Order: sequence, then structure tokens, then C-alpha cells
Amino acid sequence: MPAFLLFAIGGFVAQLVDGSLGMAYGVTSTTILLTAGLTPALASASVHLAEIGTSVVSGASHWKFGNVDWKMVLLLGVPGAIGAFLGATALSNLSTEAAEPWMAAILFALGFYVALKFALRPVRRRQLTGVSPKLLAPLGLVAGFVDATGGGGWGPVSTPTLLSTGKIEPRKVIGSVDTSEFLVALAASVGFLTSLSDQKFSWTTVAALLLGGVIAAPLAAYLVRIVPMRLIGVGAGGLIVLTNARTLVKGLDITTPSPTLIYALITAAWIAALAYTIRGVVRERTQPVAEQEEEQVEAVAG
Repeated sequence: MPAFLLFAIGGFVAQLVDGSLGMAYGVTSTTILLTAGLTPALASASVHLAEIGTSVVSGASHWKFGNVDWKMVLLLGVPGAIGAFLGATALSNLSTEAAEPWMAAILFALGFYVALKFALRPVRRRQLTGVSPKLLAPLGLVAGFVDATGGGGWGPVSTPTLLSTGKIEPRKVIGSVDTSEFLVALAASVGFLTSLSDQKFSWTTVAALLLGGVIAAPLAAYLVRIVPMRLIGVGAGGLIVLTNARTLVKGLDITTPSPTLIYALITAAWIAALAYTIRGVVRERTQPVAEQEEEQVEAVAG
């Protein structure tokens, strides 16, 4: 029961972050499971199995509100599924000692990206002409591979890349990326279950993540209304960076500079980013209402 409660809290926190930002469910929940002692492969497998359920609910909701471009879902999701299967197989065949620094490095980079992305102003939209399949296919392949090997990354890699083109409505980007995540989660899960057939797998962990996510969903939707999304993004990103920095320092046996100094520098940078973001939020709230609402929409998308 204590383990179930711990993983349910992990799912709750992950969904709270994801529901507020539109990304980082995998990054957050995998970090929590690794901290709790799961191996990298089992942590990523548990997260992706839970994501099969959450992506179905998310995709159905976006479809209901007209936020899904089905052509984009297929062009992005099918290569993403291929990349996710390959990534799951690759991660499953790595030893725990080799996998931990690899996954921590990916999570560290993604956490840094999330924090930086939300600390800075979102990219302005340009003419909505659509994105070429020549971008979607390789983007899906890379994002799917990173998502499976890093325990997360589909949203942080795909969504900002597509938004940065400025050629698609933000709501269409988010809806299509979230919907296509079902294909990625399904393919990654098949890869993990096939490769980890000889290992003890806990369905209790998956159930706990799902339960925590379901409970957190309404609260996350409420937080979007009262807490600035940029602030949540910087807070979550900094926490992910700090947590995985500890794994990297231990895994790579870094002694110079001292681990304490490294953690102190990361914490100081995190606090500075939070302060910068708070100033930016206060400044935005002094703008005309129309401008403020537009930037909030773009912040959710970015």
C-alpha cells in the first residue's frame, strides 16, 4: 500500500504539471519513479502504459473541441510509433548502470528546455500555411525515440518545434500532438513488454499512475485559470533538472567541482529564473486585456 500511494502521488504530480502546461507528463512521472527506485526501463514502461489511457482521454477531448488535424496525427504519430518502439527496445537492452546516466541526461536536458521555454516569451505566430510532411516524419521519429529512451519527451520535443514554425494554430498543434501520443505510447509499451518479458513487471504501478492522474485532472484544469502557466513551467522544469542532476553526478562519479556546489548553482539559477518569470508575469498583467489573453493562449501552447 505505501508503494501504491507513492506512485499515485507521482501520477498526481505528473498530471498536475501536464494538465497545466500541455507537456511534461512523461518527464515528470519518470523522474518520480526513478527517484522511488525503479529501473529506467521499468519506469519508462510504466509511464507509457499509463499514457495509453491518458492519451485516449486527452485525444477524445481535443477532437470534441475541434483541435485535431488528423493528417498531422498520422504523419507525426506513425513515425513516432516506429521511433518509440526502437527506443523502448534499445533502453530495455541497456544495463541499469548504463541506462541511468543516459536517461538522467535526457531528462536533465528536457527539464532545462521546459524551464527555459516558459521563462522566455513564447514565439509569435506567423501566416498559418501548415507544416510540410518533410518536417513531420523525421520530427516524429526523433521525438518518439527520445520519448521511449528518456521516459518522456514527446510533448517537449514535438510541440515547441511545431509551434516555432508559426504555421499552425497552437490549439491544433497541442490537440494533434496529444492525440498522436496514443500511437507512441502504444508502440513503446509493446516494445517494453516484449523486451522485458523476463522481468517482474508491476501493474500496480501503472494503476497508481492512472489513479493519480485522474484525480489531478480537474485540479490541473482549475490551476490553469489561477496560476500563471509560465511560472508552473519554470518551477517544474527546475525541479526536474535538480533531481536528475543528482543522478548524473552519482552515475558519472563527478567530484570536481563538488556535488554540493553543483546543486547550489542549479538552485540559484532556478531561483533567478523564477524571479525573472514572476517579473514577466507582473509586467504582462499591466498590458491591455486583449494582449494579455493572446499571450496566455500562446504560453499554454508553447
